[in-house]
Formats: sequence, C-alpha cells, structure tokens
Amino acid sequence: MTVLRLEEGGVRPAAALEVRGLTVAYKGGFLKPARQVVHDLSFSVQPGEVLGFLGPNGAGKSTTIKAIMGFVLPEMGEISVFGLPAGTAEAKAKIGYLPEVALYYPFLTPLETLRLYGKLQGLSGKALDDQAMELLRRVGLEGREKQQLRTFSKGMQQRLGIAQSLLGKPALLVLDEVSSGVDPIGRRHLRELLGEVRKQGTTIFFSSHELDEVAQLCDRVILIYGGKVVAEHEMDAHLRSGIGSPLESYFVETMEQAARQAA
Repeated sequence: MTVLRLEEGGVRPAAALEVRGLTVAYKGGFLKPARQVVHDLSFSVQPGEVLGFLGPNGAGKSTTIKAIMGFVLPEMGEISVFGLPAGTAEAKAKIGYLPEVALYYPFLTPLETLRLYGKLQGLSGKALDDQAMELLRRVGLEGREKQQLRTFSKGMQQRLGIAQSLLGKPALLVLDEVSSGVDPIGRRHLRELLGEVRKQGTTIFFSSHELDEVAQLCDRVILIYGGKVVAEHEMDAHLRSGIGSPLESYFVETMEQAARQAA
C-alpha cells in the first residue's frame, strides 16, 4: 500500500525513500569506543527520481544503504520506503537491491540463481523463467545462462547481480557501486538498461565512483563526507558533460573543502 500525505491543496504520494536524522555506529572492541560512521543524515528521494549518492571511500555510503535495507540498526533516526518502515518485509518487497559485493553460490548457473531469488519473492513457473531469461539477455549474459558461476569474472558476477536486482519489477532500485568491475562496454549497456528502467517509472538510488555514469543518469546528486551531507545539487547541462567534467571538479572541490572543515 502506498501511503499518502496530506498537504495544502490535497495529497501527495509518500517519498520513495526518506531518511531522517540517521545515526549509525559500529561497536568497538575491547577498550575501544564505538565508531560512529553516519551522523544525523537526512535526505529524500521522490518517486521516479534518479539520485546519485556520492562520497569518498569511508564516507558512510554503504552503511547508509545497509540501514535502508534493514541490515544494520541505527542508533537514532527513521527511514521509510514509500511510507513503510525500512527493514520490514513490506518495504523490502518494493526494493531491488544490489550490494557492493554480490556473492552467489559458485556451482549454480545464472538461470538457477535467478530462479532461486525469484522464488524467494513469490515468483514461480514459466513467468519466472521468462523474466529470468529476459533479464539475462538485457545484462549481456545471454548464452551463458547454464554456465556455472565459478567460471564468471567479477564483471560478469556484477551483471548477474544487476539482473537479480530487477527481478519482480521493483518500485525502488537501491544499488551500491553499481558498475563495480564492469568493463566500459558493460557500463554503457548498464546505463542504457537503467535508462529504460527509469522510463518505466522506477525510482533509482545508487552510489558510484563513476562520475560519467552519474552525470548521464541522475536528476540530482547528494555528496556525503564523514557520514554527513555536505552538498546537494540538481543535475543540469553544466554538470552533464562527461568524463573530466564539471561534476568531477565539483566533487573533488566539495570533498577537499569538507576535509578542511573536518580537520
């Protein structure tokens, strides 16, 4: 069920993803204090929007995504998915998720893997097989659907992960380092695929270090440093010019300024 919120002049759909005051810490070891990695983080993603979640290594991107999925519990704050509490079965049913490192059983084939994940979502039979084969075709694994995953490269495993995230036609895609290990041809195909998914109305929230990819796909970017939002920017023609673009300069300058302020 999609939650509606009252506002002046009528109602509007709940945000596809809303994070408010999120604080996450990891417990320390013997005589070591807890390490806070996300600090009072707030942002929202509207239905149909494509948002890039950017920051340097260790900024808290993956931890935030794990909190959205319910894999880590926050010390403070709230997260909702289409108005549903994050981490609940109802919220997870609306999400297609790709972790930073996707690991699959090495002696399964791509088709067997998608059948397994599809059945966990309640899909079955010919409809599941048809969807699995179509997704494998779309991510460039056609002809390899019966090859054991132990023979796959990292990039091929990542393509399978993207196919898995699209099973069941989720309303929200949450992708952590979506193009990790994928070659330039694969990245181009990935951008085309995500563009098609976007046109179908799917909301996409993803982290990436590939700024050319971000520039071409996103409506908006959020930059975090040290677990805090340090900048937010609507994408425009000025920031969409590709590799070595103003987006790269904007990212580097923002991170350097955040580092100086944190020092």
